[in-house]
Amino acid sequence: MDSINWREKLNQFKIPIALSFLGLVLITGGIFASGLNQSAPPAGGRTKEFPKESLIENQKMISVDVSGAVKTPGVYQLKDGSRIEDAVVASGGFVETTNTEYVSKYLNMAQKLSDGSKVYVPFTGEQVSGPQAGAVAGTTAAISKVNINTATQAELEALPGIGPVTASKIISDRPYQAIEDLFNKKIAGKAVFEKIKDQIVVY
Repeated sequence: MDSINWREKLNQFKIPIALSFLGLVLITGGIFASGLNQSAPPAGGRTKEFPKESLIENQKMISVDVSGAVKTPGVYQLKDGSRIEDAVVASGGFVETTNTEYVSKYLNMAQKLSDGSKVYVPFTGEQVSGPQAGAVAGTTAAISKVNINTATQAELEALPGIGPVTASKIISDRPYQAIEDLFNKKIAGKAVFEKIKDQIVVY
């Protein structure tokens, strides 16, 4: 009789007990899944991002001599690919006595510089007529060496001994591997080449 009552009571509470057991299983499973998510590495297996700067190689530097009508003349280390504007800024900029007429006509602020270039900014009153004209205080009044592979007709004609015809030949026979190509290809004679060899460059 007692066993029958026990079975009847068990049948009455069968559903509540099953539901309670199911809830316990779900709660336990949720806690376990949460722990996995916190400990799992991010997608791709990477746990830490390194700064991009650590992968960048050191920038190549060039030396440029800046003198004349600038606030702080001297030799400056600039990034490869820098322009004349960068050299002037590095030297502190122009002074009040800068020959502004010369600068506006001949100083190409966008021209690229190469290692060993010289940037000279003339003072007011200096007798200069072009980028390569005359000697000033023992220094050739050169803004920078002329790249014969990229120079314009006017820039080439500003070189001593180079007229319109020779400048056109230089342009038509590009590119050059070395400045000596002007002489080897008979574009410029020996006398003219000797005059301009220290004022031209190839890159």
